[in-house]
Amino acid sequence: MAADCLRWLSDHDRTWRYRSEAWSWIHYSLFVSLFLDHSRAAFDRQHRTCFNAAPASPCPARRGGCPSGSHAMRQYQASLPFILITVFIDVLGIGLMLPVLPALVGELAGSPEQQSYWYGALLVTFGLAQFLAMPWLGALSDRYGRRPVLLLSIFGLGAAYLITATTDSLLILVLSRLLSGATSASFTVANAYVADITTPAERSKGFGAIGAAFGLGFIAGPMLGGLLAESSLRLPFWVAAGMALLNWLYGWFVLPESLPPERRVPIRLASSANPFAAMKHLSRLEGAAGLVVVYALVLLAQWLMHSTWVLYTSFRFDWTPRDNGIALCLFGLTSALAQGLLLGRLLPKLGENRLLALGLGSSIVASAGYGMAGQPWMLYVLILCNLLAFMVAPLLQGRISRAAPESLQGLTQGALNAIASLSTVIAPLIGTTVLAWVAHLPADDWRLGSTFFISGLLQLAALALVWHCLRAPAVPPAATGAASSGRTHPD
Repeated sequence: MAADCLRWLSDHDRTWRYRSEAWSWIHYSLFVSLFLDHSRAAFDRQHRTCFNAAPASPCPARRGGCPSGSHAMRQYQASLPFILITVFIDVLGIGLMLPVLPALVGELAGSPEQQSYWYGALLVTFGLAQFLAMPWLGALSDRYGRRPVLLLSIFGLGAAYLITATTDSLLILVLSRLLSGATSASFTVANAYVADITTPAERSKGFGAIGAAFGLGFIAGPMLGGLLAESSLRLPFWVAAGMALLNWLYGWFVLPESLPPERRVPIRLASSANPFAAMKHLSRLEGAAGLVVVYALVLLAQWLMHSTWVLYTSFRFDWTPRDNGIALCLFGLTSALAQGLLLGRLLPKLGENRLLALGLGSSIVASAGYGMAGQPWMLYVLILCNLLAFMVAPLLQGRISRAAPESLQGLTQGALNAIASLSTVIAPLIGTTVLAWVAHLPADDWRLGSTFFISGLLQLAALALVWHCLRAPAVPPAATGAASSGRTHPD
């Protein structure tokens, strides 16, 4: 009996240690959230007369007065670190499940061919729900503010993680992806949030910061998910649900609203209910229509790689969730380095046009290399050398955003994310189908990399189009009622 007890304690020691650490983080996060909320309330009480005063009224708490009420409130409330932390926690939860979900599907499906088809069905369901809901959610954030839509998104993701953690049915898994896709508005709203609080000239850097937070979440998420999966394939989903709860609490207590009431606009049913009509809004942005096509091609190529990466490495190199967690962690590290550090430094020196061309060229070479790699170490080298490719999406977002009016930034970002969601529908249909066709081939057959070759061709087409589009003058900032200054020189 004593030996059995000792063996049980040994087997469960790591689990109890994880629970203890998790509770410590929960207590710490709640303490910080409540402390910041109390500090913000005290600050509001001290400066309420200043925020409600006319522009010329002196501030009783500061010598020399303060800016106008609405501007001062926005300066205080709309802080970029708030939304970056929200995005980081959100992506951390998503990253936890990325290296594990294909293995979970394989455990329930059986054969590699069925695994490919069912995994593709999960990705398509998520993308389709996201595509249909994104324009609505972007328009809702333009009408009611960014914060409530963001909280709804986080709640939906947490519920989907709980369903995934508890079900043994592939059909229920599909329904959980439907729920998570329909409520996954966090990145749409985060981009609109950044557009609210940055000038047109600084928007590419702001979107780069969002990308860096996204990358940091992918540094920790997949690695942790792969490690947790060694204990149980379900454990990462439980932890992801806990992260969603923490994120919701953070948003409820700490995250401020960035869109003041005077800048909110009514919902236009014709454009909000129809995602294609919302995307048509992008075609009316002066000087940005061609770049929207480039953006669509780039996202389709990227999602084609992302949707088949774990299955490809499993078939070719027999990688486990832990191996894929390490590789996806490296993707996140490279993305954070490129978008958070290098983008701001290279943009003034090289300009948007050259960075876009160099990023697409780098991605084309890397895609071909991924498909032809004969050894696992080659994938790591290609990831590290493909830094410039991670700058392409925020650069395109920044140029397209500058062409949109300030009052329609939510709709614009919702339409851009609708394109991304449509890519998540089309890419798995192509990628997992192609991969299912070649799954029976030997591990060293070059045709196993077919999805990466298709991705390279799509980005080659994007490079040709961007070369044509960027010969035109840079997109000027859209006219708004508020003054806006400057823009980044493209060349």
